[in-house]
Amino acid sequence: MTTESHPTPADTNGLDSQADLSAPAAPILELRSVSCAYDPHRPAIRDISFSAREGEILCLLGPSGCGKTTVLRAIAGFEPVRSGEIFLSGRRVSSSSDTIPTEERHVGMVFQEYALFPHLRVVGNIAFGLGHLSRSDRENRVQEMLRLTGLEGFERRYPHELSGGQQQRVALARALVQNPVVLLLDEPFSNLDPDMAGRMRQELHTLLRRMKTTTILVTHDHDEAFAMADRIAVLNHGVLEQMDSPEIIYHLPSTPFVADFVGQADFITGHVREGMVHTELGVFPNTLAAEKEAPVVVMIRPDDIHLLPNKSAGPRIVARQFRGSENLYTVRLGSGQIVHSSESSTSVYQEGTAVELRVSATHTVLFRADQFPDSAQHPHALTD
Repeated sequence: MTTESHPTPADTNGLDSQADLSAPAAPILELRSVSCAYDPHRPAIRDISFSAREGEILCLLGPSGCGKTTVLRAIAGFEPVRSGEIFLSGRRVSSSSDTIPTEERHVGMVFQEYALFPHLRVVGNIAFGLGHLSRSDRENRVQEMLRLTGLEGFERRYPHELSGGQQQRVALARALVQNPVVLLLDEPFSNLDPDMAGRMRQELHTLLRRMKTTTILVTHDHDEAFAMADRIAVLNHGVLEQMDSPEIIYHLPSTPFVADFVGQADFITGHVREGMVHTELGVFPNTLAAEKEAPVVVMIRPDDIHLLPNKSAGPRIVARQFRGSENLYTVRLGSGQIVHSSESSTSVYQEGTAVELRVSATHTVLFRADQFPDSAQHPHALTD
């Protein structure tokens, strides 16, 4: 088994956000140490702090029950905060002592179910809430949204006469026609088939960029977050574990949970000797500056491991999953530990094949061994 050179976590060149958001600007949205609780003894979210700048697409990512929808509801004004403060365009809209009503926050929201009015046609759904405008202004705004969302020609249809993707466009148009300060999206692609969801993600991303709409997107799908977001906030059990660009979240996760949640990850036990981390997969830089002989864990992604058939090698392929553009191999090391390797779809090896493992991790990510108190939180350091 061989390893190649590994930059340290400080070497993050090339991992910047997709958009240049470094210029100083007052945040459109700001949460300061926000906590919410449905049960007084069990907060749903605890001490959440982050901000979003104008035109930024920020994703709240995490498993079911982690608190991401609670954060969205608190921003919208549907959920009171137990402690902390929420600001929109510099105005405090939520605190433990007072809450500005939802209708005065000027936020747009798209729900999973879209919540369209079944008795209104497309134009009626989009125009809902524009009663304060003159008839001509209202018609102009609706026509603009029909054009931007690709709904021209569907004006007279009712929701039940539309496809899922078209219904989503109507919901988006209804939210965006109000020119909201912030657009809140709660799992907006969950009701679409994978191909349609992929197309809608791209269309929505283009639309939000064109309109420079500040957006908070809630999802449990890391692929969706990677495709849409400038920055991702990963939540776990009501706590914000990491907030960074998609590239840094993937390549330099700050906790084992983040590492495992945003993509396939294996965790290899190692020990520090002579300033390096020695593992069954090879030797890695000691990026934690861990003390001599200290037990550490190296995170390895499948695309870091490459297979080379070798009859004299100890590791064996035990399973192969065909994933279209790639094959994901499960490999048992000599110790019994399981790791994974992604190879091109044309590289087909049979189960039982002896393979040499070559590791070429671009970024070495180490965790302290005490961050894995038991196997339930150390899911891939397993033996059979």
